[in-house]
Amino acid sequence: MKTRHIALMLLAAASAAHAKLPAPTEEQKAAAAAAKDKQAWTDKVSAYKLCLAQDRVAAYYFKVKGGGGKPSAMLPPCSDPGPYVAQVAATKEVGVADSKPVPEAGKKKN
Repeated sequence: MKTRHIALMLLAAASAAHAKLPAPTEEQKAAAAAAKDKQAWTDKVSAYKLCLAQDRVAAYYFKVKGGGGKPSAMLPPCSDPGPYVAQVAATKEVGVADSKPVPEAGKKKN
């Protein structure tokens, strides 16, 4: 008896898992692309900060230990990604700019 109930619950859960989501709208696609772009820039900034920290640690190590060479001579210098600039074209916002002014109810037209 219990196995039948469990089997029915698993069947119901499996049918719910196969349900499809609706296709994303253009706004959702644009928002996802913008988020992906912003995340890529954030990753570049994180890599730049890590590079600077590694250079500071290596410089300190060579200063304290008195090593003979410069550690960054073999590696390319850290490159600053600069401020965030959106790569994805902004979509036209629907709303205030597209709406026509509504005449007020109490006024008469001349």
